[in-house]
This record gives sequence, C-alpha cells and structure tokens, in this order.
Amino acid sequence: QVQLVESGGGLVRAGGSLRLSCAASGEISSINVMGWYRQAPGKQRELVATISTDGITNYADFVKGRFTISRDNAKNTVSLQMNSLKPEDTDVYTCNIKWFRGDFWGPGTQVTVSS
Repeated sequence: QVQLVESGGGLVRAGGSLRLSCAASGEISSINVMGWYRQAPGKQRELVATISTDGITNYADFVKGRFTISRDNAKNTVSLQMNSLKPEDTDVYTCNIKWFRGDFWGPGTQVTVSS
C-alpha cells in the first residue's frame, strides 16, 4: 500500500507565498509521476502541476510563472512552491503519485488566499 502525507497548506494574503510538500511511502515504482491537483466545493478536480522521475514538468496555464514543482526521487517527496497567490487559488490541494499499475492520492490540504 502507498501512503501520501501532505503539509504546508494554510491562510495567506493575496500576493503571498506558500510551499506545499508531500511525502510518499510504501511500495512505490521507481518510475512514476507525482503531482498536485486542486478542487473547490462543487467543482471537478483539476491539475495544477506534475513532475516525472526524470524531471519533466507539466503546469496548468493558470499557474505558469507563479508555481514551481520539484521533487526528490531518493525521498519520494514532491513540493509545490506557490508565489503571487490569488484569491481564486483557494482550494483543497491534493498530492498524487501514479505509475502504470498505481494511482494514489493524499487526503488534501486547504489553501486559502484572502483578498
């Protein structure tokens, strides 16, 4: 079984920064993609950013230039540096890890950006 533990959410003013971190443990494939998704109440979950084990990144258009995803393969951790936060970034952010035969999610962490 694979477990994901997120940290770093909270309340910040518009224009501020937060850093989310996620640690994966368990039987994890050496080749995988880790990422962050977000979901507001009543809305569908949407991709924020992903990063593969070989460092290929993918960002949603609405975070390009503001958010940076990074990972430590040795520790199976992924981080999301969020700068220039906007009130519309308020959501529950969830960590994900996936590979050919696995797809696992963390419980989520709340990010609230006040105007």
